Amino acid sequence: MPTDQQDKPRVEMRMVDGVAVLTIRNPPVNAGSHAVRKGLADGLAEAARNGASGAVIIGDGRCFIAGSDLKEFDSKLEWPELPDVIRLVEDTPFPVVAAMHGVALGGGLELALGCDYRLAAPHTMVGLPEVGLGFVPGAGGTQRLPRLTGLARAIDLISAARRIPADQAAAIGLVDRVVAGDLLAGALAFLAETVRPKRAALAISPPADDPAAVEAAADKALRRGKGRPNVAEAIRLIRRAAEADGRDALADERAVFQRLRLGEDATALRHLFFSERRAGVVEGLDMGLARAIGSVGVIGGGTMGQGIVRCFLATGLPVILIERDEDSLANSVSAVRASLDAAVEKGRLAPDEAARRNAALTGATDYAALSRCDLAIEAVFEDMAVKRDVLGRLERVLAPDAMLATNTSYLDIDAMAEGLAHKGRVVGLHFFSPADVMPLIEVVRANATDDATLATALKLARKLGKQPVVARVAEGFIGNRIYAAYRRRAELLVLDGATPQQVDRAATAFGFAMGPFAVADMSGLDIAWAMRKRQAPTRDPAARYVTIPDTLCEMGRLGRKTKGGWYDYPEGKPVPSDLVADVIAEARQAAGIAPAEIDAAAIQRQLLAAIVNEAALLLAEGVAQRPSDVDVTLCNGYGFPRFRGGPLWWAAHQDRAVIAGDQARLAEAIGHGFAAGPVDKVLHDIVEERKG
Repeated sequence: MPTDQQDKPRVEMRMVDGVAVLTIRNPPVNAGSHAVRKGLADGLAEAARNGASGAVIIGDGRCFIAGSDLKEFDSKLEWPELPDVIRLVEDTPFPVVAAMHGVALGGGLELALGCDYRLAAPHTMVGLPEVGLGFVPGAGGTQRLPRLTGLARAIDLISAARRIPADQAAAIGLVDRVVAGDLLAGALAFLAETVRPKRAALAISPPADDPAAVEAAADKALRRGKGRPNVAEAIRLIRRAAEADGRDALADERAVFQRLRLGEDATALRHLFFSERRAGVVEGLDMGLARAIGSVGVIGGGTMGQGIVRCFLATGLPVILIERDEDSLANSVSAVRASLDAAVEKGRLAPDEAARRNAALTGATDYAALSRCDLAIEAVFEDMAVKRDVLGRLERVLAPDAMLATNTSYLDIDAMAEGLAHKGRVVGLHFFSPADVMPLIEVVRANATDDATLATALKLARKLGKQPVVARVAEGFIGNRIYAAYRRRAELLVLDGATPQQVDRAATAFGFAMGPFAVADMSGLDIAWAMRKRQAPTRDPAARYVTIPDTLCEMGRLGRKTKGGWYDYPEGKPVPSDLVADVIAEARQAAGIAPAEIDAAAIQRQLLAAIVNEAALLLAEGVAQRPSDVDVTLCNGYGFPRFRGGPLWWAAHQDRAVIAGDQARLAEAIGHGFAAGPVDKVLHDIVEERKG
């Protein structure tokens, strides 16, 4: 049997009442590495030699197989590749059952699809995430899955990289039985019930599908996939599952898989995959110090506070919401309950789960109600005096080891914690709006934050299903500091000759989810305005300053919520504003600027230059732990296109002379006060980090 460095077999074969049980042991998630594939091939051969009447493939530990080992994908794959293993499964003289628990994803589900039968423990999640990683399933997923579910459903599941639970998988034909109780015993009983024949999924014809439904699913997938080539290829391959003989389609699928897994999209997405796992790790931090969080207090029931409340309720934690008076409290609690009711109406939340969350939410106006909470997080106005007062009041009522968190987006947490007796338990938990939807959370380590508090915050972030990134205290931390530089460059582009629409179109053409001016209108122009007013006393009067957004705010144009910001919103959709065009023209005239034509490529490269330069500066200051953390932050919180791997990964794979030219033009555009970051070093470091 194949072994790792510790001489431990990755797959164990044993006979149980004439049935071969092949147990995968490749912790922590039973990744389908070469050792696992070779172990399965050897185990099947040994089972045949032993005259097995059937076989069960099952995973040890947390799951069945969480997917292929992506570390192997940067080079040539060794025999046996997964299609080779599946072919061996299909060629065995006895039926083979996949017994799944935890997760069965990617190659794990493809292996199960290649088996004759599929059983699953309750709550098992199954799916094919390959399209989300820049390639396509490569071991029969696009051929076997549609033959069980139908083409339209397969297009949706595969192109969206969707995970579904075992009961739903059983309802659509992916799982033959959901097994309560002992999974292995259930699988052995399943084989013993009747004579189980061989039953290859590839020999099954797909269920009849309405052609219109297939076309609708394909159109939706292409729109959602934003034209990425692997989405189109996945759809094309799935359509081939309607062919009588799937062997040619299998070869086609494998060839596409091999080509795409080494392409730019897949390489960038693998960088992001590993970076996201690394981002929540702090070298030398003992995660064993993490304390349990059993109850939470949230102070402030505005839009952000309500989202934070929903986030904690979804995790099963009881929440006490604090507001300044009874009317505000009633409005905030009612808004949270209304959102739960709306989720039930839309079929996104089961009624009994909504009832559980409602029961777990209570409210109060007296901070003393939080005395037994393990965590209290403030989500009040972005005002230092207000936040200091809240933290002081919390310290007086909470236990000494309870965690104090701030959701501040910009403010100095070290200054905020001054005067507290136990500064070590203060940490930043910067959620992104809506807090129960957006995946990113910046865990901000203040100077006094102790290891137990940091470990608790990181463990909590994972419990909440969030992507943590650790930051040090700085204006805007990682994300908002970079975004402020990006937004400033966008505003200067408008001052120098571009229109807001041209800038937004250039950003979305590059792959951003939205352009900077559409984002500003959605979040509210008053947020950045408050920051600029706070910074005004220390602003260098010789530095270039764009007055346009200040003027818009003074006019009451705060974005979508006032039906006017950078755009007009007469019917909810953005349209160019003549009034804004006049404001821009007046600002140019006041600054003595003759507007120049700026093409889309130049706009894109200057926006990216601003991001990369600011990232290099904050890395040099130690605000972020590592370059890849910047990529994780921008992709998970700011709409940077994932298929490009993040701004630093993207820049590291551009011509360095072009990057240097972009930085020189950025310096010229910013003018007085421009600070050049160590871009070359950072781009070198991110490549080396990936190699490591």
